[in-house]
Amino acid sequence: MANTTISSLLNQTTAAPETCVNVANYFCSDKGIILPIFVEATWPIGLRAFLYLFAMLYCFMGVAIIADVFMCSIEVITSKTKTISMVKPGTDIVEEVEVRIWNDTVANLTLMALGSSAPEILLSIVGIIKTGFKSEELGPSTIVGSAAFNLLVITGVCVSSIPTGEIRRIKAVKVFAVTAFFSIFAYAWLYIVLVLNTKDVMDLWEAIVTFMFFPILVILAYIADKDYCSRRVDVEKETDHLELGMGGSQHDQPRLQFSNSSYISHEEESQSGTVLAEYSGAVTELKPGHVNKQSVSEFVKEISKYSGGKLSPEEAAKLAALKIQENEKHDRSWYRVNATRWLVGGRKVSVNVNNSLKEVYEKAKNKDEVPLIIDSASDLSQGGTFSVVEFSASSCAVMESQGTVEVSVLRSGRTNTRVPFRYETIDGTAEAGSDYIPQKDVLVFEPGESMKNIKIVIVDDNQWEADETFFVKLSVDPDSGAVLGRKSINEITIINDDDPGVLDFTKPSFIFKESAGIASVPVQRTKGSDGVISVKWKTKDMRAVNGRDYVGGEGMLEFQHGETEKNIDIQIFDDKDFEKDEDFMVELSDAAGGAMIGRQRRTVITIVNDDEYNGLVDRVLTIVNVNMDHLQLASSTWGGQFRDAMNVNGGDVENATTMDYVMHFLTFGWKVMFALTPPVNFLGGWLTFLVSLMGFIFLLTVIISDLATTFGCLIDLEDNITAITLVAMGTSLPDLFASRTAAKAEKYADASIGNVTGSNSVNVFLGLGLPWLIASIYWEAQGEKFAVPAGSLAFSVMAYSICAILCIILLVIRRIVPAFGRAELGGTPSLKYFSSFLMAMLWVLYIVLAILETKKVIVVPL
Repeated sequence: MANTTISSLLNQTTAAPETCVNVANYFCSDKGIILPIFVEATWPIGLRAFLYLFAMLYCFMGVAIIADVFMCSIEVITSKTKTISMVKPGTDIVEEVEVRIWNDTVANLTLMALGSSAPEILLSIVGIIKTGFKSEELGPSTIVGSAAFNLLVITGVCVSSIPTGEIRRIKAVKVFAVTAFFSIFAYAWLYIVLVLNTKDVMDLWEAIVTFMFFPILVILAYIADKDYCSRRVDVEKETDHLELGMGGSQHDQPRLQFSNSSYISHEEESQSGTVLAEYSGAVTELKPGHVNKQSVSEFVKEISKYSGGKLSPEEAAKLAALKIQENEKHDRSWYRVNATRWLVGGRKVSVNVNNSLKEVYEKAKNKDEVPLIIDSASDLSQGGTFSVVEFSASSCAVMESQGTVEVSVLRSGRTNTRVPFRYETIDGTAEAGSDYIPQKDVLVFEPGESMKNIKIVIVDDNQWEADETFFVKLSVDPDSGAVLGRKSINEITIINDDDPGVLDFTKPSFIFKESAGIASVPVQRTKGSDGVISVKWKTKDMRAVNGRDYVGGEGMLEFQHGETEKNIDIQIFDDKDFEKDEDFMVELSDAAGGAMIGRQRRTVITIVNDDEYNGLVDRVLTIVNVNMDHLQLASSTWGGQFRDAMNVNGGDVENATTMDYVMHFLTFGWKVMFALTPPVNFLGGWLTFLVSLMGFIFLLTVIISDLATTFGCLIDLEDNITAITLVAMGTSLPDLFASRTAAKAEKYADASIGNVTGSNSVNVFLGLGLPWLIASIYWEAQGEKFAVPAGSLAFSVMAYSICAILCIILLVIRRIVPAFGRAELGGTPSLKYFSSFLMAMLWVLYIVLAILETKKVIVVPL
């Protein structure tokens, strides 16, 4: 019976040979070096294509993550400095100066360009190896497609990303001119060697010249950076002899000053990379990686004026870290690393602050309001010289069903003049349009008037919502003879409760510096805000004595309908003598109008001597240094790398978003795998550089090459189409987000688009020059020529070159035409969006033409 069955099966096999599959050679099984791993002979082609596409996209995420590690090593390598001694010009003083070993331009065109373009460059090398030193299309076409995406799409996005009314110009114009020329010449040279000279053959000398253009580009860009060809004598350039090899730094460091009106930026050459910040006329140093006590003390004093003295040491430290990070000079690698970590839910290297802290910081930064704490108890009106305009209360509440809310604006000081003032509503958790009707208008105090009411319409949508807030902000013209009072912003809470409310202090204790002049103690009204209520308060001596250390006593605090917070202002004396902490108590009693007194009916006010205040500064300083350590690009230990890899947002769960959790889950395997790379402090970053490049990135590039060629085979898509679309975009997306962030954050456009042209040039000279040189030497040794069919690659190069020339012309026009703001990025909304649209259309045109030529829909004789 068994023999009969076996014979039957053999007969069936013989009768239907077409059903047999050769598991060693089936459809698209010979396209990769590593893949396929499994026998896919019986898998549906549609399923295989989907799996290969998904795997390719997933590998793009892996490349982005390991490129993050690679860029961190490059940052460590290029940021190396050396301390030398020099004589201060015009004096006999010898100073120690810290100079950078790597020049910024040289670093950008070598290691930085390699870091951002490593997948494209390695793809060409892998392609040559995979085909037995024969020409292939995936690698070269990826380089051309990536260049098109970088120049046309990334530049276009950066142009329109600048906030309205702002512009960004390229600062290193001469360097940009050199790299822009080479970015066009590189692809013109490709056309020359592929078509015009020994068509379809790459001679050895052509490959050598192509590769040698890479060091020529670096040298010429360095000369342009140092301005050696200029006849202009620059005193600052006299210190060039301090550079080590190609050392020094071409970019200026910003010098920021808290002036009476705004931050003023001064361009100062700083060989040491020290960032200077001036607060209230006192120059303090904020050095990246080292924060001194004086700088933190000055910053805390300044920022406290705009926070009502309510900042905790942790909050002050966050703002100080934010300030230091803004002052730091960030290169492209920093933005690339940060963009990647935003995409994959990794540890961020930027300071994250909540909206309220950001508002305090922006007020201090822009100086658009009078500080909430005055350094002395002087009258804001200066004896009636100025009109003081402010809200009657710093916050109020309104029931959603009430329909409208009125806030009162008071004028004190000089009242016999005509004073206009502006007000506008600002979204908080409540949104304009859906929760309230936004307003922005000008009201006028006529002579003799001391109060104006602003009426705002509340939208009742008949849906339950949690309490929501928005703000009304006042502003005055400095030339109108008026100044803003302490309550220049009113927080309005939309609630559903109609109880009179409960009154108590916001905290059990408050700390004020002796030099503050006024202790503003907030009393809050919660669980309702209906009607007019009042509460009595009185002070009680503890270690501080009424009349000697402060002006105490008792008084009445009245809340109007809807008001939710008011302050008890108590004057503090500064006797300039060293004293220990002194304190007194403030107590609430006898609430009227139906209100009740809450649990926090007493609070202790501690007056600290400025010398004692140093203890607080020390705490802030310690936290700042911890924060700055956390903001380092990479961890210095394997343990730190695995902690960052295994925790969402690097362990900062408080600031992690839903997308952070999703992306962390998807990329968890990659993160843990790449945490095995040596930390960047090993061998000065070079060990990490080599392991990440020659190990992980090379392996992933081989896999991506296999996936892309097999996927194209499965869906009958040519390699060059796959390269200029999927592969080019997949490898360039982190650069897109990095450039967009740099465009918005940096003062100049160099970090966002200035490096694009240089990177595109390096891709050709290094990414094609090196593998073609290797292949040419191999075939020359065999007595043959290295064949490189021009075909679709030559047409793609020609189409891109035309689009690139038009894009560069558009950037030049934007630079010189006033209507565009005389800047490469930003400007008027209509023109910046028009410029972005043109660049996007050039990219679409390039893609469409390349696809049509490959599919032979159009035939262009070459």
